[in-house]
Amino acid sequence: MTTNQDWIDRDLSVLWHPCTQMKDHETLPPIPVARGSGSWLYDFEGKRYLDAIGSWWLNLFGHANPFINERIKNQLDQLEHVILAGFSHQPVIELSERLVALTPPGLDRVFFADNGSSGIEVALKMSFHYWRNANRPEKNRFIALENSYHGETLGALGVGNISVFTETYAPLIRPATIAPSPDCQKAGPGETCADVTARALSAMRAILEREADQTCAVIVEPLVQCAAGMRMHEPAYLSGLRALCDEFDVHLIADEIAVGFGRTGTMFACEQAGITPDILCLSKGITAGYLPLAAMLTTESIYQAFYADRASRRAFLHSHSYTGNPLACAAALATLDLFERDRVIERNRQRGAMIDALSTPLAAHPNVANLRRTGMIIAMDLVDDQGQAFARTERRGLLAYRHALEHEVLLRPLGDTLYWIPPYTLSDEEWRMLADVTLGAVEAAARG
Repeated sequence: MTTNQDWIDRDLSVLWHPCTQMKDHETLPPIPVARGSGSWLYDFEGKRYLDAIGSWWLNLFGHANPFINERIKNQLDQLEHVILAGFSHQPVIELSERLVALTPPGLDRVFFADNGSSGIEVALKMSFHYWRNANRPEKNRFIALENSYHGETLGALGVGNISVFTETYAPLIRPATIAPSPDCQKAGPGETCADVTARALSAMRAILEREADQTCAVIVEPLVQCAAGMRMHEPAYLSGLRALCDEFDVHLIADEIAVGFGRTGTMFACEQAGITPDILCLSKGITAGYLPLAAMLTTESIYQAFYADRASRRAFLHSHSYTGNPLACAAALATLDLFERDRVIERNRQRGAMIDALSTPLAAHPNVANLRRTGMIIAMDLVDDQGQAFARTERRGLLAYRHALEHEVLLRPLGDTLYWIPPYTLSDEEWRMLADVTLGAVEAAARG
């Protein structure tokens, strides 16, 4: 029988891991996963880990879910892939119809890509090209929010505002105008989240008054800026932003790649503000973590701006080899079936009170600040005994990560922010375990 160390040695001799300083693996080796089952991952020696981060915010219904497995197996016997340019297939048509029916009204056309960053590239190019087709080529810039993250391809980095991702590649990036974030943690003494929202909308208005004539779109992560440390804002910001985009004639792009499919408590975060964006970007949970897929939904008016004779340059010439892959579409259809069959959104809402109760000891801990929850996303910040942030060089989040692994839980902190985005399949007992281990991880991190 091969051991974990056998696989670790082979891994480190050939692999370059994403978003990783590989030298860290000299003291904290990667964990080789042999299999998954439900909410758990198992290594080659049988040790298990509760997947508290949904394997990078992807997994909705547990690993090796029999229902999704069966749908993919059936599709595999029919069609594994076909070019989507000039051809089509049943799963992609059915999935498009269901997404149009599920998403906010007015999003009537679906364009597919094969991952989140690529989906953002589609949205940016689609908005830019629309204004060119509308004979307004001067509208060629974008507005994004402070602390925003939309992926790591070059166009996506241009609308990002987290320096660890953007600074190195600055010479390659065409940067967006950055507007203040409505992050509720920015509230000053005596202020509420509503005050932060109003201030952020006022600042956005000022930017649009100066730059709307040169602006294609504003891009936003609705309700939660995930990669920035799970920074959360009010739905009122989205409704106010929609009104500003209408007033100044710019597109609103909603990046729900991380927050869609129930993560914020509704199927899509935009629902909580009662708005329809001009372009809605979906990925991650769309296949419940099984296969790469992204879907960008847009309006009929944007679609029609590209509709012309073949000889013109109006067509949207963007493509990916695996666009609309039938296996991925089958996984997505199974995912939507599970939402309906198991009344997932309703069940998650009912669990909110239990999650809040389990979070109470964490919220009261002197080394935890800003414990917050939006739907099924829960986050907290590690602080010292005086309630101040630790120095970045101390890497207390890494200590919490190590402690959690030793106690069978996979946490992957964002700096010193701990968070839970687990599959929706956690049992009450597993939720309690997650809370208990996280409390221990906080204490281990505080001790250093």
